[in-house]
Formats: sequence, structure tokens, C-alpha cells
Amino acid sequence: MRTATAKRQRLMEAAARVVHQQGAERTTIADIARAADVPVGNVYYYYKTKDELVAAALGEHARQLGMLTGGLDLLADPRERLKGLVKAWVSQRDIAARYGCPTGTLAVELDKRAEGGLDAEAGRVIRLLLDWTERQFRELGLPDPDGLALTLVGAYQGMSLLANALRDPSVMTRQGDRLIGWLDSLPEGDRTPAAG
Repeated sequence: MRTATAKRQRLMEAAARVVHQQGAERTTIADIARAADVPVGNVYYYYKTKDELVAAALGEHARQLGMLTGGLDLLADPRERLKGLVKAWVSQRDIAARYGCPTGTLAVELDKRAEGGLDAEAGRVIRLLLDWTERQFRELGLPDPDGLALTLVGAYQGMSLLANALRDPSVMTRQGDRLIGWLDSLPEGDRTPAAG
């Protein structure tokens, strides 16, 4: 059983990586099997279709996001958590310059499909990021935490897109510095816990 779980996890990680690098349409089951070092025939034991593998890639993106935000949640201050998120984005600048944001680029590609519903799944992963970010702004006691979350995540998507389009990782670094400056400039909000 442990071997099967490890193989499934390898396939999910490989699917996330290969779909990010090649796009969903260009990726084949054989590409993912090769990247996971799993015989192609074994892939069908876990995933019957390429769409199931794309969904697994999105699941892996959600898992990685959960690991990142879970680690950031260990920081006491929500402003520091948000700054840690920006620093994590910037640390991926070379990958972003080459392939764009893993979930954002996939969401755009999947939205162009006529069927499948995977675009909604990509939106769900982005919603996880927005919700976590909104919670941080809410904890800071700032007005309009959902708007601030949209601003921050939108800035990330924009800097990833520009870094990719220009093939320039320094876009991520420069914009990341601006975002950290913006976060530092936000006023202290009312951190009084709401009465329940």
C-alpha cells in the first residue's frame, strides 16, 4: 500500500511539473509517466484519462500551496506571513520567467476548453490562495480585506505573467520588493477580536 501511495504522489508531482512546463494540451500521459519514472501502463491504474492527471496536477498545486501557507501560519504576525508569501513567490522567479505561474497559466489554458470543468478546479486553487491572503488582511484589522487580497494576488499573477512574457526573472524581484514595501506601508488596523 505504501508503494502505491508513493507512486501516486510521484505521478501527481510529475503531472504538476510537466503540465506547468508544457501546458495541459501538449502534455501526454507518456510525458508524465516518464517524468515520474513509472511505466505508462501503470499510470492507468491510478488515472484513467489525461484530464484526471491534470486534475491531479491541480491537486498537487493545492497541496504545495497548503504546505507553504501552513508554514507561514507558524509566524505570529500576519504582515510577516504576507511578506513571507511574497518572498516565496520571488524565490520562484526563474521558474516563473520560464513558465509563468503554475496555477494561473493552467487556469487560463483550461478556460479556453469547451468542456471538462477543470477550469473551475483551477479557480478553486486560486480561491484557496485568495482566502488565505484575505484572512491575513482581516487579522491585521484592515478594511476591505478581500479587496486587499485581490490586489496582492493580482499583483503576483501580473508579475508572473510579465516575467514570463519578457523572460526576465528580475521582474519578480523588483515587483516583489514593491509589494513588500506596500505591505509595510499599510496602517495598523484594529486587531480587536470580534465579539462572538
